[in-house]
Parts: sequence; C-alpha cells; structure tokens
Amino acid sequence: MAPQELPASRYDLSTYWGRVRHSADIADPRTLFTSGVQLQQAISLVKGYKSGDVTVDQPNGPSMGDIWAAKKIVDSTIHPDTGEPVFLPFRMSCFVLSNLIVTAGMLQPGLGTTGTLLWQIANQSLNVAINTSNANKSSPLSTSDLATSFGMAVTASCGVALGLNAIVPRLKRVSPSTRLILSRLIPFAAVASAGVVNVFLMRGGEIRKGIDVYIPKDKSGTGEAESIGKSKKAAVLAVGETAFSRVMNATPIMVIPPLILVRLQSGWLKNRPGWTIPTNLGLIFATSIFALPLALAAFPQRQSIDASSLEDDIQEKAAKRGVKVLEFNRGI
Repeated sequence: MAPQELPASRYDLSTYWGRVRHSADIADPRTLFTSGVQLQQAISLVKGYKSGDVTVDQPNGPSMGDIWAAKKIVDSTIHPDTGEPVFLPFRMSCFVLSNLIVTAGMLQPGLGTTGTLLWQIANQSLNVAINTSNANKSSPLSTSDLATSFGMAVTASCGVALGLNAIVPRLKRVSPSTRLILSRLIPFAAVASAGVVNVFLMRGGEIRKGIDVYIPKDKSGTGEAESIGKSKKAAVLAVGETAFSRVMNATPIMVIPPLILVRLQSGWLKNRPGWTIPTNLGLIFATSIFALPLALAAFPQRQSIDASSLEDDIQEKAAKRGVKVLEFNRGI
C-alpha cells in the first residue's frame, strides 16, 4: 500500500503554544509506565501507518487517536538520532521526578558548606546525565571529555553557591528580610549559571565537530531526511538555545517555591515545622510540571535553518541539490 504522511506532531509546531502542547506530551510522566512490549507495539503501529500497512477507522482497526497515542510513546521514549530508548531516569518524561529530590535538597533552608557542596554535585551529576542522554548524537563526547566537562560544571556551580553564601550575610545595608530572601535565591543563581556552563561543556563536542544538517523530507512526509554534512554554526545555535531553555526551566522552579516558602514559614508553617519539607516538595513538583513544557517549547526540537547562514561547503552542497532550507536536531 502507498505510504502515508504522519506529521511530526498532532499540534502546530510552528507556534509556541503548539510546541508547549507537544512538549507536554513528551514530558508526560504517565509514559514511564509503558512496558517493553507496549513500546514495540507503539513503534510497529507508527511504522505500519507510515508505510501504509496500517489504515485507520477500519473495522477492528486502530483509530487516528490510537496512532497519535502510539507516537506520543515513541517520541517520549526513543532518541530521534539513535532510534534507541533513552535510559528511563534521564528521559524528559522523568525530568520532573528525577529533579524533585535534588531540587528540594538544594532549596533546603540553612544548608551548611558540606550540604551545599553535596547537593550541587548531585544536581550537576543529574544535569550531565540528562544533557548527554538527550543531546544530538551526531558528535558525541569522549569519556575523558565528559569527565573533564563534569568537573568544570561542578566547580562552577559550587563556586557560585559558596561564593554567594559568603557574600549575602555581609550585606549590612539591606534588611534582614531581604537578606533572607537573597539567601533562598542563591541556589537559583548557582543552578542557572552552572546549567548554562553544563550544557555548553557536555555538548562541546557538537560545537567543535559540528552536527548533521539534513535535507528535509519530501512534501509527502514519506521520504527520509538526508544528511549533507556537519555544521558548527548549526551546533552553536542548537547548544545555545538548549542552554537558554534550561535557564527558562530553572527560573520558576528555583525562584517561586523558595519565595512562597519564606512567606509560609512566617505564617502557616510557623507552628507546623513538620510540614516544611512536604510543602516544599509539593511547591517544587507543581511548579516543575508547568515550567518544563513551557521551557522545552521555547525553540523547535527539529529546527529549520537557511542554508545561506551555514558554512561554505554546506551552502555548496545545498545549492547543488537545489535546497535553500535545511534541518537539524537541536536536542532537548
């Protein structure tokens, strides 16, 4: 049977809110309960639909809703470059849960030097795992480069956190309440700055070697995207956008819960200290659920770029093929 078109998403990815809804699907924690058998069934259903072997709305056949449900499982589980499942704790669908304990630890009031160091190391370790697991895989880092980058990211986060912890108490010209708020925002400053460093270090191989840029699929959506070379300029754009989206994600998570907690500790929690940790976890979880899709949607994952803005050799190859617009996988 004739191949059938299946768009990259059921939503309009050219709009921000379309990407938000698509990102919410990718980050949906419910997909984590998909078994290996269910994943293979979803992959087969999507492939069967694209090849034309599976048609919808036939007696005893799948509906279009079933096709989209299968694609949601595939998109949230399978890496687009390798075709292999992303290790479960480091999938975007597990991001909120994986980050919950680490974030709560960093936002704990009254952390000493040892606690600050340990939680920053834990956070950067998780960031490294997530960034490498979801990065563009056309130019992976070597193990030695990965270890070096991890060390530099940990040094950056711990340096910022400990430095600000030493500076804030010495701010004599601000009120005690302001110093309290500033002290609660120190983890945000450390996470935001180190998060940017982490992304650039973990994905430095992409910038040095370039990432694959592709001729888009044909208009029917049935052809395969074809790489015509590696572009360092596309890599800089991909990594820069990803770093910015990490800051977008960290900002509400690391700012809103601690500010609300400060207010609650002077009121409702004052006589209920045992509720501090559960309240903190609840605030972080609720903020994370909403913040993650908004941050992931800031830029398209599969992104178009004018061939004329890339390296000369890429421009020449594109011109020979009569192609003016290319695509690349930004990573998540």
